[in-house]
Amino acid sequence: MARPATGHEFIEAAKEQIAAAKTADALRAAQALPLPLEFGLSLEQQTATAIGLSKSWAGKLRRRFQRAETSVEQVKTKKELRNHARMTLDEEEKFLAPFIDQAQNAGIIIVPPLKVELERHLGRSMTLSTVYRLLHRHGWRTRSRQAAPTIRPSGSAGVGENSPKKSKRRNPVSNT
Repeated sequence: MARPATGHEFIEAAKEQIAAAKTADALRAAQALPLPLEFGLSLEQQTATAIGLSKSWAGKLRRRFQRAETSVEQVKTKKELRNHARMTLDEEEKFLAPFIDQAQNAGIIIVPPLKVELERHLGRSMTLSTVYRLLHRHGWRTRSRQAAPTIRPSGSAGVGENSPKKSKRRNPVSNT
């Protein structure tokens, strides 16, 4: 015998969230609670099939909704889910402030000095991608590289134009 569904006290809040849902994920999360209570669907198979998720995810969504409504658990944004963070977001902003002030005139941050300063500040070595992710979190993006114009020296027009192209195959087969 399956266990009875709980959460009758959260049905009104779930209905409000169903009406206000802007994404499919938000709609699924809100539907996971009232479907078994109002329509008599089983907690596991029928509710999971109705919202298009696995049995375990349907149960997780129900529990998260109930905990969020009772303020036992705060729903975290993706930026707050930084399990291996060395600094908080506020500390990162304070650390980046002098570099951003310098970059306001030029519109570009030079990464190698920032990387050295970050390593000194944290007392450990960092990969370059960590520095780029740090900048990305605070709204800075890498600039696309523009192709340098090809300029031929004077008098060399046509040099190399008639040379045979190299085959991309390792062992080209000749047709002779």
